[in-house]
Amino acid sequence: MKFKKIIMLSLICLLFMNMQCDDDDVQTTPCGLEIVIDNTTYEEAESHPIESMNIEGDCININIAGSGCDASTWVMTLIDSGNIAESSPNQRYLKLSLYNNEACLAVFTKEESFDLTPLRVGGTNEVLLNIEGFEEPILYAY
Repeated sequence: MKFKKIIMLSLICLLFMNMQCDDDDVQTTPCGLEIVIDNTTYEEAESHPIESMNIEGDCININIAGSGCDASTWVMTLIDSGNIAESSPNQRYLKLSLYNNEACLAVFTKEESFDLTPLRVGGTNEVLLNIEGFEEPILYAY
């Protein structure tokens, strides 16, 4: 009986020791959707107008409006041309594509977040993003 208590106590201690969190274990997860980097897809895609956008850390939040039934089936894709204009700062060119198969006449808005880390350019800590459908470029500093 005493032996069972010792084993049970040992197992409980091991369980609690296993649940300790180290600072090294903290992982950051990328935000939102991945950006497609492909020149052919970029050239073939139709651009959708952007209502607003902002950058928070390595994420870009894009807000759009469109007609539909409830916006739940909309699929937003941010596409990079793969081309980098060597200027100061470097520049990238993107399009926001929207797949909307809804046939209703109501107008809805939708916000989606995309992970910007694949757009980083080596040797620099910022890149200017020119997104078709939005009048001004936006600076991504990392």
